[in-house]
Amino acid sequence: MFELKWTIKSGEIYRELELRAETSFMNRKKRKQNKSSKIEGLFKQVYKTVNLLKSNPRHPGLHTHEYDSIEHPYDSKQKVFEAYVQNNTAAAYRVFWCYGPAQKQITIIDITAHP
Repeated sequence: MFELKWTIKSGEIYRELELRAETSFMNRKKRKQNKSSKIEGLFKQVYKTVNLLKSNPRHPGLHTHEYDSIEHPYDSKQKVFEAYVQNNTAAAYRVFWCYGPAQKQITIIDITAHP
């Protein structure tokens, strides 16, 4: 298991997605609707991806690979990785992460829709 660290930006994005999903869930329950909203589904997928990273960053479902366009926040010589939240979806979400700052730690750098 890895300990998760968050950049300020990634932490804010995660909390915003979580808050929007909770708000949507509460509104849906008030209206007595069963079908989840897109934001609820997106947060569920982000949550699952983050937990897979925590337990096994090489999990095949993450499709993890190096990503060159973001600089490592602790050591510019180290690698940054991209993990899939969604696949085969327009503007599919991704989680960008790196190892560190210490051993057995992963830093979530960004959570964003793929351009």
